Amino acid sequence: MSSAGKKITEKLSGAALSEATGRDWDAWFALLDAWGATAQGHTAIARHLVDTHGVPGWYAQSITVGYEQERGMRAVGQSCDGDWQASGSKTVDAAAALVTDWFTDDTLRARWLPDGEFALRTHRPGKSVTADWDGGTSRISVHLTVKGEQKTQIGLGHTKLPDADAVAAYKAFWKERLAELKKQLES
Repeated sequence: MSSAGKKITEKLSGAALSEATGRDWDAWFALLDAWGATAQGHTAIARHLVDTHGVPGWYAQSITVGYEQERGMRAVGQSCDGDWQASGSKTVDAAAALVTDWFTDDTLRARWLPDGEFALRTHRPGKSVTADWDGGTSRISVHLTVKGEQKTQIGLGHTKLPDADAVAAYKAFWKERLAELKKQLES
């Protein structure tokens, strides 16, 4: 396994998968092998699972990613397009509009994200923020989900990373930085 994290087959047990879909990992992999899935792309595999086997969307995606990882079609942290990406999330006791400000305002952002070249691309107050990172070599997308008047879930994706080592490093980095943002917002 790469240093980027756990395979999806380690995150979702075969028993849980079987309970939700009627088959465990080995049974899905055997079925996909018989269909010739290694010669198909991600979208075709997921569509086959939904259309032919009635697998609900989230599970179809999970099975597809698990299959691709197990068959060497993609590594952990790698998208179906070959892009490397890391993600992180944190729920904070603050309104979504305020969270947006802490990403878009240079002074506020410096209090929790002092390093890195963050260049704002777009933002929708209380909803999302996109930015280039390190001179545009990678990109950050932030999605905010309102959980209450003063509670927001932050989902951060960091894409266009160079390799699995960068994925692992940025997963740790964003975990630390989002914890600091939470501390700042809630103090």
